Amino acid sequence: MSNNRRDFIKKSLLASAAIPLLSQGLLFCKSLENKKLSILILGGTSFLGPHQIKYALERGHNVSIFTRGKTIPNVNTNVFDEVEHLVGDRENNLSALENRKWNVVIDNSGRNVEWTRKTAQLLKDSCDFYIYTSSTGVYFPYTEANLNEEHKVLLKVPETLEDEMLKMEYDYGVMKANSEQETIKAFGMDRSIIIRPTYMFGPGDKTDRFIHWPIRLAKEGEILVPGKKNDPVQYIDVRDVAEFMIRLAEQKNYGTYNAVGPINKESMYDFMDKAKGTFDVENDFVYINDYDFLKENKIYYIVPWIMQDKYNYGSARINNSLAKENGLIFRDLKTSIKETHDWWYSDNLTDERRAKFEQRKGSMLVREKELIKRWKEHQKG
Repeated sequence: MSNNRRDFIKKSLLASAAIPLLSQGLLFCKSLENKKLSILILGGTSFLGPHQIKYALERGHNVSIFTRGKTIPNVNTNVFDEVEHLVGDRENNLSALENRKWNVVIDNSGRNVEWTRKTAQLLKDSCDFYIYTSSTGVYFPYTEANLNEEHKVLLKVPETLEDEMLKMEYDYGVMKANSEQETIKAFGMDRSIIIRPTYMFGPGDKTDRFIHWPIRLAKEGEILVPGKKNDPVQYIDVRDVAEFMIRLAEQKNYGTYNAVGPINKESMYDFMDKAKGTFDVENDFVYINDYDFLKENKIYYIVPWIMQDKYNYGSARINNSLAKENGLIFRDLKTSIKETHDWWYSDNLTDERRAKFEQRKGSMLVREKELIKRWKEHQKG
């Protein structure tokens, strides 16, 4: 996934009734007692997949993965000896999936509506249900707050768009929304689970959209923090999403869920306050709350912060009530940051891979001291 604005600002028509947590627990225990699941993951080697696999194996399930056999995992590498590897291509070779049965399919690699249609149609009579990994990008443009699972989503890109970057943002959301519909067409509403994560971060993240904060918080000195005091942020540890999905599969808890954290509303300033002290170093936050200054210096986002405008007003104002009511739980932020940092500096990554991000020309990490100096001069007038 490229590090452009569309990837960072990406965000069905069905909803599930909330089930009390006590009932959830009873259903969960019963499901584990009665059924060991056979799980097929389409994808499985990048970011979300390795955490799903690890959690599923820990809970006694059997896992198969369907990939092109090209991506080398960079997290939880030991678990891949315990899964069945099926090789093919979602574009033109699904033969490895034919004449097989699984309890559940998890579609992590549905980056094309036709891919989702073909796999869902192929597997609808040989699997109990289908979990599609979508995105809160289906709500783009985010013109409203409190967007929930019943909110209408676009199934077609507006024809009048001239801005190419804006068109890319629409394209992504429309692709995900139509892929959700292909899941439901094949499996029906009562055999489909749609997961709409917000910005995920954590060990194994290849997008580099969040790693700035673990790297920077671990070092001393002044830290640039963009955004106004009340700019909202939303984010979630990838492992919280992965584990939520496996539990929904165990419970056969069909429906659509916004997999969005944190547990309560949070601003960028709140986020930094929570993150402060993750590492035993001295650092001070330099808040830059002037949008004009940020725009002049090409700082439009650094996840979880995204500059508020008419298209992104609601991007960090997604309603997560339904997911929480159905068992979504959240790790402590400091723990997530620390473990992401430890993964980044582990043997799972090469020095070259780290340098590609940490020394990237034009990044906020590289420009930070210069930007802080410029900001202080700006304040003096």
